[in-house]
Amino acid sequence: MKRLRIAFLATVASLAGTTLAGDRLLATGGAQQIEGAAGSGLVPWALIAGYGTRDQVGGSAFLTAVHVDDFDLRTYGAAVGWGDRVELSYARQRFDAGSVVPGLFLRMDTVGVKVRVAGDAVYDQDRWMPQVAIGAMHKHNLDATIPKAVGAQKASDTDFYVAATKLWLAGLAGRNVLLNGTLRYTRANQYGLLGFGGDREDRLRAQPELTAAILPRDDLAVGIDWRRKPDNLSAFREERAGDVFVAWFPSRYAAITAAYVDLGSIAGKPRQRGGYLSLQLTL
Repeated sequence: MKRLRIAFLATVASLAGTTLAGDRLLATGGAQQIEGAAGSGLVPWALIAGYGTRDQVGGSAFLTAVHVDDFDLRTYGAAVGWGDRVELSYARQRFDAGSVVPGLFLRMDTVGVKVRVAGDAVYDQDRWMPQVAIGAMHKHNLDATIPKAVGAQKASDTDFYVAATKLWLAGLAGRNVLLNGTLRYTRANQYGLLGFGGDREDRLRAQPELTAAILPRDDLAVGIDWRRKPDNLSAFREERAGDVFVAWFPSRYAAITAAYVDLGSIAGKPRQRGGYLSLQLTL
């Protein structure tokens, strides 16, 4: 994992001599989700990070805080998009589990890659074909003892997903509408923070993830996320997650996302609900 992180940073550094640009429509880079990919708070989309077109390089960096009844999550990272075709992302998650074990923090690194394979979410307005992308997220816990202690089979693993995103311009009462469906193949426990696989199940399983949003203005998006997760551990029941979000894009260079989140049961603590706030800089 350290090599992957170094490779990501080296790639970003190599862009120092490249002209970063962005000519895509406002908000079409999405907001980086908690694992670093371009999308919404919980769900990766088929859109590529930044505002770069097919002849440009774009990118974004983010800082996100999630506070629910018994837990806190901080995550930060960056993503780079080449030619509106390929995205490379990195995120570091820091999860405060002190309500379960005083002083316990779980840390995880996620390196992701996404490739657009078909369609254009924005410009194919005369077709029903969505933009389609395939992606992978390699996740590595920095302390393997906790996943093993709760019964996880692995401390590191890779999620694979396919995402389809469509934006209808003036699609509902003259407002832009976005729909996204993602199918993720995963065995992650609590996004991977509690390891992967368990005594109940230890194989990759398909989990659906959905986003629906409407843009009342060109610089504002209001929507919902829904994400199903595997339930691999007898020790801790795991449930689906969801949110209701508002994303504001005051300029092409910034985005602010706020949400009410329902993360279900976490580490034996039921009904984990609270707030989500993310700040993003975009090129």
